[in-house]
Amino acid sequence: MSEHIQIERHGAVQVIRMNRPDKKNALTRTMYAAMLKAIADSDSDPDIRANVFFGVPGAFSSGNDLQDFMAFATTGQMGTEVIDFLVTVANAKKPLLAGVDGLAIGVGSTLQLHCDLSFATPQSYFKTPFVDLGLVPEAASSLLGPTLMGQQRAFAFLAMGDGLNAVEAKEAGLIYRLVETDELEASVLKAATEIAAKPPQAMQIARDLLRMPRQETIDRIHLEAKLFAERLQSDEARAAFMAFLSRKKG
Repeated sequence: MSEHIQIERHGAVQVIRMNRPDKKNALTRTMYAAMLKAIADSDSDPDIRANVFFGVPGAFSSGNDLQDFMAFATTGQMGTEVIDFLVTVANAKKPLLAGVDGLAIGVGSTLQLHCDLSFATPQSYFKTPFVDLGLVPEAASSLLGPTLMGQQRAFAFLAMGDGLNAVEAKEAGLIYRLVETDELEASVLKAATEIAAKPPQAMQIARDLLRMPRQETIDRIHLEAKLFAERLQSDEARAAFMAFLSRKKG
């Protein structure tokens, strides 16, 4: 479905690898669709016991592709791939893990809120520039963030756009463990393999008990998406995007 998403199997672990290094793994609609399918397929495959997200060296993901945003702001036509992916992740039956190296911007950060374990290298950097672009938080981060980080740290991260280095992200509870770059994939796959070896029904029940009620999370995803779409077509967001693009060209 997308040349920029690679699906691999390591025993009972499915790896979903974002592989668009020239754009620092900026996510397109087709990339979201491919990841959505992988998670949905894993839910119905008893041979898959855990899912892992990886990026490329230096970039887990730089967030959503700006051209997709600009197309929606211009035409008003926004696909369902992003929201469908987020709902699928929130509904995922199998444990989710992530290995972050480098940039984790926007959804690259908020995806960690849905992961059961996230590992990161010391050079990783987490940031959500939603308000700076005239937008609002997404992926139920406005619900999950304060629960995980506390109200004030979540406000600084999600509303002020204050970035977190790897140590700060660990202190905030956004990631589980720091590992060296050359140990990242092995460490994540080791943890995923250990999870996959546990009794699957007991693991699923334990995971459900530990997480925010799914419907509450999904309702927040849809509320944020409605506000996000409205904001994308606002004069404020258009001006912010134009200013951002001008800075990039300069």
